Amino acid sequence: MASFLQINSLTKSVGDRILFQNVTLGIYEGDKIGLIAKNGMGKTTLLRCLAGIETPDSGDIVYRNDLKVSYLEQTPDLPGDLTVLESAFIHESPATKAVKEYEMAVISGNQEQMMCAMQKMDSADAWSYEDRLKQLLTQFRITDLMQKVSTLSGGQKKRLALARVILDEPEFLILDEPTNHLDIDSIEWLEAYLKRSRMTLLLVTHDRYFLDRICNKIIEIDRTSLYSYDGNYDYYMRHRAERIEAMSVELAKVKNTLRKEQEWMNRQPQARAGKARFRINSFYDLKDRSRIDLSEKNVALDVKSTYIGSKIFEAEHISKRFGDKIILDDFNYVFSRYEKLGIIGQNGVGKSTFIKLLQGLIPPDSGQWNVGETVKFGYYSQEGIMFDESKKVIDAITDLAEDITYNDGVHIAPMQFLQRFLFSPADQQKYIYKLSGGERARLHLASVLMRSPNFLILDEPTNDLDIVTLGILEEYLSEFKGCVIVISHDRFFLDTIVDHLFVFEGNGVVKDFPGSYSDYREWKSENKEEKPVNKEPKTEKKKTERVQKLTFKEKKELEEVSAKLDDLNREKAELEAAFNSGEQIDDIAAKAIRYDEVKAELDELEMRWLELSEKEG
Repeated sequence: MASFLQINSLTKSVGDRILFQNVTLGIYEGDKIGLIAKNGMGKTTLLRCLAGIETPDSGDIVYRNDLKVSYLEQTPDLPGDLTVLESAFIHESPATKAVKEYEMAVISGNQEQMMCAMQKMDSADAWSYEDRLKQLLTQFRITDLMQKVSTLSGGQKKRLALARVILDEPEFLILDEPTNHLDIDSIEWLEAYLKRSRMTLLLVTHDRYFLDRICNKIIEIDRTSLYSYDGNYDYYMRHRAERIEAMSVELAKVKNTLRKEQEWMNRQPQARAGKARFRINSFYDLKDRSRIDLSEKNVALDVKSTYIGSKIFEAEHISKRFGDKIILDDFNYVFSRYEKLGIIGQNGVGKSTFIKLLQGLIPPDSGQWNVGETVKFGYYSQEGIMFDESKKVIDAITDLAEDITYNDGVHIAPMQFLQRFLFSPADQQKYIYKLSGGERARLHLASVLMRSPNFLILDEPTNDLDIVTLGILEEYLSEFKGCVIVISHDRFFLDTIVDHLFVFEGNGVVKDFPGSYSDYREWKSENKEEKPVNKEPKTEKKKTERVQKLTFKEKKELEEVSAKLDDLNREKAELEAAFNSGEQIDDIAAKAIRYDEVKAELDELEMRWLELSEKEG
């Protein structure tokens, strides 16, 4: 295998804390590597060093000459004054320039510009490039090419950045949390794409199925060192335990030998004056090795729920819509004690609205919720913590409660409670605006659990939590003596926690599936209807030989086609602007159907216009 890069004795610190020290690693063609570590241990920093954004304290990173590398940041920084089309390309090339000019010509409707742009598309062989661009952006729910990047949400910017790096077709692709802000369908599409791709990968993700199905190597940052495992995530989990056990045995031997050497060192100096100097050096080396701390500092999720009665909630004829968009339509359900429910569906179908309706945060249009008297909700929202950013961590929690009643009436101070969520006394003095994503997630979780709820509602809880903390949260929820509703795109998390699913299919349709997410995917695959394919093969857009001049009838047809193209392009642009405005849309289903019709008509008419215009030329 060809070597793509070599990392030699790399060290990086933040302040007085060492993230990784003297690490050495080789990455080779065909490697698909998952990088794992707890939050704050240097995963993103290592990726940024490899991408050339940050500089290590010492050591070398040597890439193969002319290696094409792309990097997806966890929070992409895209120029806000550019359009989606302008920012879609990382590198300028004849093909990308031709695509930009062609799309601008299509939007303007100027026939001369379009003719010139088509010729450039032909000479740059850019038609397949343009098709791929639109396919990727559509896959990631981005349709308005002329929308300004500054108007995109954080999730849309992440999806646009992901489309950019895939479109660039690098030899070596570095991805930092690529599944954040993607729904399950998009994650599974990306998973399949990367699995069959020949690109070499280095990625950070908390999605364990994603790691397991894509990666052939796992690298872990642990106690400033790098440990490599030649296998997928499941292989790593098995062999990591063996490594920790072997290290524990070795540490016990070191400490036993150190005790004996300590006795020798404690003797009078005269007694060891003639001893070999190497034995004294060996003693100090043993002393350093004995200081290794193999204890795991993890979040302590041991907060018990308060008592919950047999009546949880009943939904009676609940309906909710926003304009023509139906969220629930005469929804009825009786929730049982200790039930654990997962909610899935594409973005925008009303999953978050459903749990806000349940809690009374949004009123239904009709129907009612009958919630039991003993129910005590704990809500982990997708929006995250709503604390004053200028406050310190300890002050924000103290504002909620100066005394926390913990597990069967035990009273503890907020400072003690925060330490169970890995906030040291020093960390508790941090201002909230300085917290990392993982720290914010842990603080949010602490603020939810400090009230000892018996009905947990978790909206995308897996974002920004590391794999270790996710495993602890899964174990906690599995044994939680209360009720749980989880909205998540993390398939492993759903499989571990829930006993059934609400599948939101849109237009108010909610199906209750009795099983895990993997059960649902298997059932869906087995019951998928085979739809007949009647599509005619798409005519390849290519340069054609010039033939005779247009007949009178063909000239008339060209005028009609040109006028129709102008009308359809205007209608398409108006529909895309409406879809991306974020405002309430009347008749959204009808508009979506019309949008597909317009695109199909445009494809057909553009091909006919090209044929006629080349004849005219």
